[in-house]
Amino acid sequence: MAIAAEKQNNSESFEQKLWKTADKLRKNIDAAEYKHIVLGLIFLKYISDAFEELHQKLMAGEGDFAGADPEDRDEYSSENVFFVPVEARWSYLQGQAKQPDIGKTVDLAMEAIERENAKRLKGILPKVYGQQKLDKNSLGGLIDLIGSIVLGDAEAQAQDVLGRVYEYFLGQFALSEGKKGGQFYTPESIVRLLVEILEPYNGRVFDPCCGSGGMFVQSEKFVKNHQGRLDNLSIYGQESNETTYKLCRMNLAIRGIDGSNIKWNPEGSFLNDAHKDLKADFVIANPPFNDSDWSGDLLANDGRWQHGKPPQGNANFAWVQHFLYHLSPTGSAGFVLSNGSLSSNTSGEGEIRKALVLGDLVDCIVMLPTQLFYNTGIPACLWFLSRHKNGSKNRDRKGEVLFIDASELGFMKTRSSREFTESEISTISDTYHEWKKVGGSYGDRKGFCKSAMLAEIEKHNFVLTPGRYVGIPDEVEDEVSFDDRMSDLTMALGEQMREGQLLDEEIRRQLLKVGFSVGDA
Repeated sequence: MAIAAEKQNNSESFEQKLWKTADKLRKNIDAAEYKHIVLGLIFLKYISDAFEELHQKLMAGEGDFAGADPEDRDEYSSENVFFVPVEARWSYLQGQAKQPDIGKTVDLAMEAIERENAKRLKGILPKVYGQQKLDKNSLGGLIDLIGSIVLGDAEAQAQDVLGRVYEYFLGQFALSEGKKGGQFYTPESIVRLLVEILEPYNGRVFDPCCGSGGMFVQSEKFVKNHQGRLDNLSIYGQESNETTYKLCRMNLAIRGIDGSNIKWNPEGSFLNDAHKDLKADFVIANPPFNDSDWSGDLLANDGRWQHGKPPQGNANFAWVQHFLYHLSPTGSAGFVLSNGSLSSNTSGEGEIRKALVLGDLVDCIVMLPTQLFYNTGIPACLWFLSRHKNGSKNRDRKGEVLFIDASELGFMKTRSSREFTESEISTISDTYHEWKKVGGSYGDRKGFCKSAMLAEIEKHNFVLTPGRYVGIPDEVEDEVSFDDRMSDLTMALGEQMREGQLLDEEIRRQLLKVGFSVGDA
């Protein structure tokens, strides 16, 4: 039976088992390169599975498929299925897996798929399988391994097997690559929180530093989970790393998401804005933290800097103003920044932050716990901006900012990485929505959330660190009385003092043995 249908008898998921086996086959290849090898094959297996299932229905010629030609490309495009030529079908590749030229065979398969689906896939798929350093036995083993999973048929799609495998592998590669890997992957629980707060039901969603496309995937999932219409949502993105851009396009293609408005150029969003005229309803992003190499010296008088010129040595507030530039008059933005953005006054950052607050653009700030990111230990926060804080569907929150301190939430999923639980994501997002909606049940909670007026923020010199506003939670008294607690502490202290005296005596004895003269003091 396929791995997708297997029942696990231990704590390891099939994604974890699959990763362990695939990683063993990596041998001397860096994670950054191996990422495209593995994810390219997963993509190929998925579209081949989907093709084969429809191909069988067309071959049977029953019902709606009566009289259809199984080799007619239009039959597949009408069902939103990629056409896969014979030489690229998984059954053919798996039959060639033990051949010495299997790498070249896979590269030719990728070229054939791009050729047959040029409009959606041209120049996107990896052709790296024929390189000499890729061990052919390992490649054959990887093909056999991925061949054991059903990814693209109707049952697997219903269970989101592909999504689970792809997301897990993206996360593991980001973990393996460290800082570099974080450039293409934002952990799912952070993206989930951004999306649950922004609620992008319909309109234009924009991410100008889109990495592997996680913000778009979660936005589409949100719409599906809330019974919305996917055709009410359109996505726009930009990425400066070409290989990451291709990864994004594949990530979207396997989920049936139109990636035609995802653009690549090597200059990046600041120097070569690929969507100059776009006014988005939602901006969702995780820009590089504290980027000092953003070409700020070339953009000193740029029209996007409506709230102050960003410092040349840090792009944080260049990104913030880039997001605002692309927001529609009723748009909202949610994004990740380092905690320094909340309080820094260097190089005019404090003045830009002040202008954003006084312009009543800051809607909500969420302080995040540590160790949420694979690529950095820099503490981070979420910013939410809004151009329409008195929207017709929401309570008028003009002149107020919601502060949420979530720094104590999350659980350690591994020894080095933390995640939010489903309940914690709901708690944070529900707090925001109750604060926003007319008749909501929001109330300040000491140590967790506070709705602050602009005058109070001004008293704090426009520092936006949530801890300054939410305060410290009241200590919860336990059932142990003060006298009992003091007695226990006194006993423990006495025991530690006795142990200390014994240790001092032992040190004296050992020093005397080696000839040192030790006084009584």
